[in-house]
Amino acid sequence: RGLGDVYKRQIEITAAAEYMLDDYFIKLLRSDEPLLTIHKNIVLTEQSYATPTSNLNEISFELITAGYLPIMAHPERYPFYHGKYEAYSHLKDMGFLLQVNMLSLTGYYGKPVAKAARYIFDNDLADLVGTDMHHERHLQTLQHPGNLEIFSKYLGNRVYNDFSAF
Repeated sequence: RGLGDVYKRQIEITAAAEYMLDDYFIKLLRSDEPLLTIHKNIVLTEQSYATPTSNLNEISFELITAGYLPIMAHPERYPFYHGKYEAYSHLKDMGFLLQVNMLSLTGYYGKPVAKAARYIFDNDLADLVGTDMHHERHLQTLQHPGNLEIFSKYLGNRVYNDFSAF
């Protein structure tokens, strides 16, 4: 038996999606097809970086009444929320879990994004952490000793990404 056979037996691979919250998503949500989830009823969502989703309250209401628990991916990266930090609490009030990109804490995406990410952590609004791993620069940034200190400071001893809690 090869090593590949062992891994096939221990790893379950499933399909999931990160849904852009736009008009097409509303049509998809209202269709008979179930959404792809990352765990049970948990759906990963995002907004455009250019403009906020105009009907976000409606979408969150429809998601929740359909039995889904939405995650808002990388809210710290949306420039329309910078300097309007009450928006992060509003997202939570609408029922979104917040997933912060770890690279954001390092300043990788700029100072306003780092400031917003730190605000989310400082105010205990983050539920999940994730990252983009599209190329080696992302890995190098995550492994940099100075950034490891930042992660230790903001992530501390709290457990994130425990889906059994949801």
